[in-house]
Amino acid sequence: MDDLKELLAGNRRWAEKIKESDPEFFNSLSAHQTPRYMWIGCSDSRVPSTQLTGLEPGEMFVHRNVANLMIHTDFNCLSVLQYAVDVLKVSYVIVCGHYNCGGVKAAMENRHLGLIDNWLRHVQDVIRSHESELSAINDAGERLNRLCELNVMEQVLNVSRSTIVQNAWNRGQDLAVHGLIYQVGDGLLQDLNICIRSESQLATAAASNLS
Repeated sequence: MDDLKELLAGNRRWAEKIKESDPEFFNSLSAHQTPRYMWIGCSDSRVPSTQLTGLEPGEMFVHRNVANLMIHTDFNCLSVLQYAVDVLKVSYVIVCGHYNCGGVKAAMENRHLGLIDNWLRHVQDVIRSHESELSAINDAGERLNRLCELNVMEQVLNVSRSTIVQNAWNRGQDLAVHGLIYQVGDGLLQDLNICIRSESQLATAAASNLS
């Protein structure tokens, strides 16, 4: 309970600090949310989406799971995506992974951790799709970090293939799907240079990712 008291005290300090700088901030925030971004990131506690991007509450709609996966049978992620795209009308969907990801590492090493092994099978699918490239990397740390990048790229493709994004493009909605990766060691985001805004760009990106 002492830990919760400390957490609640921290919340009060945070709220008071914001109200000191902007007395109407919470009144305005409670009236509506109009984020431009949706973030699909890893659950890792070291990767706080809004803080590392310098955004304020209300500016980003967030979904996080282990290894930042977009799986077409995951109705949790799909529901968040559908609300962000269809209701909030976000302009950008960002898939963000991070280097030295524990979930990706567990999948690469085929570790047996329990229920989560079933979830991480999807990362192992990424490994099989890029087996020749990954096997050519001798250093284990470099191989892991390249897999973290490839996993983000595959999830960008998965987001773009979803009926939610496809339907948005078909009705002319301006929507871009990006892939980023975060380096915990220096706090910086890196653009993986995968950005998909249409079905034609999806086809090109998919072909490039498989080559």
